[in-house]
Amino acid sequence: MVTRKLLNSHLCFKPNIMAKQIKKDEKKLDSRIIKIAKKLEKLRKEKGYTSYENFAIEHGISRMQYWRMEKGTNFQFESLLKILDAHGLSLSDFFQDLK
Repeated sequence: MVTRKLLNSHLCFKPNIMAKQIKKDEKKLDSRIIKIAKKLEKLRKEKGYTSYENFAIEHGISRMQYWRMEKGTNFQFESLLKILDAHGLSLSDFFQDLK
């Protein structure tokens, strides 16, 4: 059984954790990452997927990972390669118009 004192002491730490998260989220993203993220979203929509979730599921990519990539918050090269494979694009084709 959780005592009120233990519960209250646990809750006292949450604002600190949330403050750190807010500061982390406030970091500006590199403009190159934003361009890549927007291009991923554009490619998905051009393929007729209105939902990022459906695209991710159909191509064996974690929904959360794909969402993060479209938002520019978390890039893993392995996931990027899976997405490019799903679109039938090479790295050079993908990055050709990104400057």
